[in-house]
Amino acid sequence: MQASLSTWTPPGGALGRILAETRARVGSDKPERRSDLEKAAAEARNSPPPPSFAAALRAGASIAVIAEVKRRSPSRGEINSALSASAQAEAYAAGGAAAISVLTEPLHFGGSLADLAEARAAVAVPLLRKDFVVERTQLLETRVAGASAVLLIARALPPAQLRDLVAEAVAVGVEPMIEVRSESELALALSTAAAVIGVNARDLETLVMDPALVVHLLPLVPADRVAVAESGVAGRADVEWAAARGADAVLVGSMLSAAPDATAAVRALLGVPRGRRDAH
Repeated sequence: MQASLSTWTPPGGALGRILAETRARVGSDKPERRSDLEKAAAEARNSPPPPSFAAALRAGASIAVIAEVKRRSPSRGEINSALSASAQAEAYAAGGAAAISVLTEPLHFGGSLADLAEARAAVAVPLLRKDFVVERTQLLETRVAGASAVLLIARALPPAQLRDLVAEAVAVGVEPMIEVRSESELALALSTAAAVIGVNARDLETLVMDPALVVHLLPLVPADRVAVAESGVAGRADVEWAAARGADAVLVGSMLSAAPDATAAVRALLGVPRGRRDAH
């Protein structure tokens, strides 16, 4: 696999629209706020680090569950508009989630940085900030809010910028998880220090699901990286399916956020033995 710097084009569709909105929102930050974030992140680095995201996903012999706090999405619409980030995080942790993903994008997912901070105050497990990250300020926000990790979407960023953001995330004390949907994106991700690689069955531009993509890419993730299957998990059978393809973890959002008993819903997904990946 070879990563190419010359074939990347700006994304369209839903992903392109959300990225444009995100850049406008982040670009409106005043210099004073950016300076305050730099100072707060520097202070945070002098405190004990948050728990390791990658280590939590590697622990044990079973598929790890990353449970997501998710109020709505472009593909599904309203999921649970009244969801409390702190209460949901507590329910997930009680059910045995290895980590918790918190969607912080406001317009299409109904999230906020306040959700991330509330979840951090409520639970001790690692938190993943899931958003459309396009610049350093968002990495500083992530560290200050107490998250262990941040999602970086390979399709959303020119390759050179993706590499820069990975390096900057590590420098501020946040673990990068890179989401990929092609062999070239996977090769690019593997050229960075990111220990966690997610393969998303959903195309964020068209919102169409393609499980065959997971079947193809997951086995190509080297055994020294954590492989996460994203999107489409609706029950234990889907966790077993991901395990058979070599996943170390699954990220589960809509099903868990909509569940009447989130603790029981997480617990029902646990205990699925991991399969093997032979990639080196």
